[in-house]
Amino acid sequence: MKKLRFLLGDQLNHKHSWFSSADKNTIYFMAEMRQETDYTVHHIQKVVAFFASMRNFYEHLKSKGHQVIYYEIDAEENKQDLLENLQQLIDKYEIEKLEYQLPDEYRLDEQLKDFCSNLEIETEAFDTEHFYTSRTDLAEFYEGKKEMTMEYFYRDMRKKHSILMQNEKNPEGGKWNFDKSNRKKWKGQPEIPHEKGFRKDVSKIVEQIKQQDIKTMGSIQEKNFNWPTSRPDCLKVLNYFCENLLIHFGDYQDAMHTEQIYLFHSRLSFAMNSKMLSPQEVIEKVVDTYHENKSEIDISQVEGFVRQILGWREYMRGIYWKEMPGYRRSNKLDNQHQLPDFYWNAKTKMNCLHHSIKQSLDEAYAHHIQRLMITGNFALLAQIHPDEVDAWYLGIYIDAIEWVEMPNTRGMSQFADGGIVATKPYVSSGSYINKMSNYCKDCHYNVNKKEGEEACPFNSLYWNFLDDKREHFKDNQRMNMMMSLLNKMNPETLKNHKERAADILKNPNKY
Repeated sequence: MKKLRFLLGDQLNHKHSWFSSADKNTIYFMAEMRQETDYTVHHIQKVVAFFASMRNFYEHLKSKGHQVIYYEIDAEENKQDLLENLQQLIDKYEIEKLEYQLPDEYRLDEQLKDFCSNLEIETEAFDTEHFYTSRTDLAEFYEGKKEMTMEYFYRDMRKKHSILMQNEKNPEGGKWNFDKSNRKKWKGQPEIPHEKGFRKDVSKIVEQIKQQDIKTMGSIQEKNFNWPTSRPDCLKVLNYFCENLLIHFGDYQDAMHTEQIYLFHSRLSFAMNSKMLSPQEVIEKVVDTYHENKSEIDISQVEGFVRQILGWREYMRGIYWKEMPGYRRSNKLDNQHQLPDFYWNAKTKMNCLHHSIKQSLDEAYAHHIQRLMITGNFALLAQIHPDEVDAWYLGIYIDAIEWVEMPNTRGMSQFADGGIVATKPYVSSGSYINKMSNYCKDCHYNVNKKEGEEACPFNSLYWNFLDDKREHFKDNQRMNMMMSLLNKMNPETLKNHKERAADILKNPNKY
């Protein structure tokens, strides 16, 4: 039987059972397409990273004796549309069966389902063999329960997969969660090793992208590209993290610093989200490193890392498949403002935002606290429409694929889902930013000033947000303390905060 097997750009799993043996009747197909470059404006490094990784995967499959058809972005026969490309190949090679791996994006899932339902030939969808969970596991886990919290799901995953467990019931180290140990500010020590970088020349791909007139954002050093784009590259980054960074990862996983882009973070999210590495092998390697070096590496460093992958990553995917398609329209706080221009050019006097956005535009990277408590916190306090915030996050980060980006943005960061992901909105005044970073030290504004022209804009925006959204938070137990402070505030002080906030919201680009 003549088979066509289609692979998406984020399905680069070397270990998939599909590839266990070559078959002369099976053709694999991969394509760089305008359909995928154009649904939002992506960072130039993101487009390059995916194209380069796909091309490397194509070469890998060929070297294993598989028949592969690959369309580069400028290939003459490339229709730039997934379904048109598939139909063309089905007709040309007289294909009798179409097989694909289940997409992780709802949009592509629907597209392929509809297409297959109208085909005259056999079709079959396969699991990507990547995640610990299926699409529906999370929904089944919480069925009948009043509320969902990630912690219980995470504990269940630990038990189920025997990760960092003393025995079947009890966690290693006597606690499930060492979050309180993961909140140190980095003050110059311990020394941070240089990131595991690559020096790739990707100028050919950049030229192709320009010639095709694909709209992108951000910048790229095209002769000095710094991201892993093959499985051997990804394994090098993983090994480097375990050998050099893991020892301090947990302590400083929430820290931010003007001089340090990556701190002790692993930079493995793109490697995993493209499926070049699996979460299982990453966690196993990290846990093994810890067990071999217990005298040097504390469990709090490792648990914090495992929680992000086994907990948050799997949890967010579960939320996505449970709540779509309605989730993409959620805007429970009814926020309507536009994203300020400085999200695209970093031209703002607020140092934390300037620094985090410039870094994002330069590197296609920011770690979770920069995303949550700087760019996300400001967007929520400024009451930006979640569609705008969503599109920005989906485009700017190299690891952003909708299944993981959307629940993190709409849920965790913007509270647009009304509390499905987070039990309270992640908002703060300037004091949190000052506590976790050195951004405030050289800022145009004074974080300690509450009122006046010199005061940090986050301060007035924070109180204004709480006041504007009183109705939404009146029954939220976790907001009681914040709301009680708001209620005790001198009316004149609140009035001043609201006036300044109104000016910031009206003219965000002058701040």
